[in-house]
Amino acid sequence: MTLVHFQLLSAALFALGVYGVLARRSAVLVLISIELMLNAVNVNLVAWAAYNHFDKVTGLVIAVFVITVAAAEVALAFAIVLRLYRARGSVNVDEIDIMRG
Repeated sequence: MTLVHFQLLSAALFALGVYGVLARRSAVLVLISIELMLNAVNVNLVAWAAYNHFDKVTGLVIAVFVITVAAAEVALAFAIVLRLYRARGSVNVDEIDIMRG
Protein backbone atom coordinates (compact mmCIF):
# COMPACT_ATOMS: atom_id res chain seq x y z
CA MET A 1 0.00 0.00 0.00
CA THR A 2 1.19 3.46 -0.80
CA LEU A 3 0.55 6.83 0.76
CA VAL A 4 -2.13 7.53 -1.86
CA HIS A 5 -4.22 4.62 -0.57
CA PHE A 6 -4.18 6.04 2.94
CA GLN A 7 -5.00 9.50 1.67
CA LEU A 8 -7.98 8.14 -0.27
CA LEU A 9 -9.19 6.30 2.84
CA SER A 10 -8.77 9.46 4.87
CA ALA A 11 -10.64 11.53 2.29
CA ALA A 12 -13.49 9.02 2.21
CA LEU A 13 -13.78 9.00 6.00
CA PHE A 14 -13.67 12.79 6.09
CA ALA A 15 -16.36 13.03 3.41
CA LEU A 16 -18.58 10.64 5.39
CA GLY A 17 -18.05 12.79 8.46
CA VAL A 18 -18.97 15.97 6.60
CA TYR A 19 -22.11 14.28 5.25
CA GLY A 20 -23.01 13.18 8.78
CA VAL A 21 -22.61 16.70 10.15
CA LEU A 22 -24.69 18.26 7.38
CA ALA A 23 -27.43 15.61 7.09
CA ARG A 24 -28.08 14.51 10.67
CA ARG A 25 -30.45 16.15 13.06
CA SER A 26 -29.45 14.39 16.27
CA ALA A 27 -26.72 16.17 18.19
CA VAL A 28 -25.18 12.84 19.21
CA LEU A 29 -24.84 11.74 15.57
CA VAL A 30 -23.34 15.11 14.68
CA LEU A 31 -20.72 14.61 17.42
CA ILE A 32 -19.96 11.12 16.14
CA SER A 33 -19.50 12.54 12.65
CA ILE A 34 -17.09 15.16 13.98
CA GLU A 35 -15.11 12.37 15.64
CA LEU A 36 -15.04 10.52 12.32
CA MET A 37 -13.56 13.60 10.66
CA LEU A 38 -10.92 13.91 13.37
CA ASN A 39 -10.01 10.24 12.98
CA ALA A 40 -9.68 10.75 9.23
CA VAL A 41 -7.15 13.48 9.96
CA ASN A 42 -5.30 11.09 12.29
CA VAL A 43 -5.15 8.40 9.59
CA ASN A 44 -3.65 10.95 7.23
CA LEU A 45 -1.11 12.17 9.78
CA VAL A 46 0.04 8.70 10.79
CA ALA A 47 0.35 7.59 7.16
CA TRP A 48 2.33 10.72 6.38
CA ALA A 49 4.63 9.99 9.32
CA ALA A 50 5.14 6.41 8.14
CA TYR A 51 6.06 7.44 4.60
CA ASN A 52 8.10 10.54 5.48
CA HIS A 53 11.82 9.80 5.20
CA PHE A 54 13.09 12.88 7.01
CA ASP A 55 11.12 13.29 10.22
CA LYS A 56 8.90 10.40 11.34
CA VAL A 57 7.85 11.92 14.66
CA THR A 58 6.06 15.08 13.57
CA GLY A 59 2.93 13.42 12.21
CA LEU A 60 2.64 11.17 15.25
CA VAL A 61 2.98 14.07 17.68
CA ILE A 62 0.33 16.07 15.86
CA ALA A 63 -1.93 12.98 15.85
CA VAL A 64 -1.58 12.71 19.64
CA PHE A 65 -2.58 16.36 19.97
CA VAL A 66 -5.61 15.75 17.73
CA ILE A 67 -6.62 12.78 19.89
CA THR A 68 -6.29 14.96 23.00
CA VAL A 69 -8.43 17.71 21.50
CA ALA A 70 -10.99 15.12 20.36
CA ALA A 71 -11.25 13.66 23.87
CA ALA A 72 -11.79 17.10 25.39
CA GLU A 73 -14.33 17.96 22.69
CA VAL A 74 -16.30 14.78 23.33
CA ALA A 75 -16.41 15.31 27.07
CA LEU A 76 -17.56 18.91 26.80
CA ALA A 77 -19.99 18.30 23.96
CA PHE A 78 -21.69 15.36 25.63
CA ALA A 79 -22.07 17.40 28.81
CA ILE A 80 -23.76 20.15 26.79
CA VAL A 81 -25.97 17.62 24.96
CA LEU A 82 -27.04 16.00 28.24
CA ARG A 83 -27.85 19.41 29.71
CA LEU A 84 -29.90 20.34 26.63
CA TYR A 85 -31.72 17.01 26.77
CA ARG A 86 -32.67 17.63 30.39
CA ALA A 87 -33.85 21.14 29.61
CA ARG A 88 -35.65 20.43 26.31
CA GLY A 89 -36.31 16.69 26.27
CA SER A 90 -34.79 16.37 22.80
CA VAL A 91 -31.38 16.38 21.17
CA ASN A 92 -32.71 17.39 17.76
CA VAL A 93 -30.42 20.11 16.45
CA ASP A 94 -33.29 21.89 14.67
CA GLU A 95 -35.22 22.29 17.94
CA ILE A 96 -32.36 23.67 20.00
CA ASP A 97 -32.77 27.43 20.25
CA ILE A 98 -32.01 27.82 23.93
CA MET A 99 -29.02 30.09 23.30
CA ARG A 100 -31.04 32.70 21.45
CA GLY A 101 -31.28 35.89 23.43
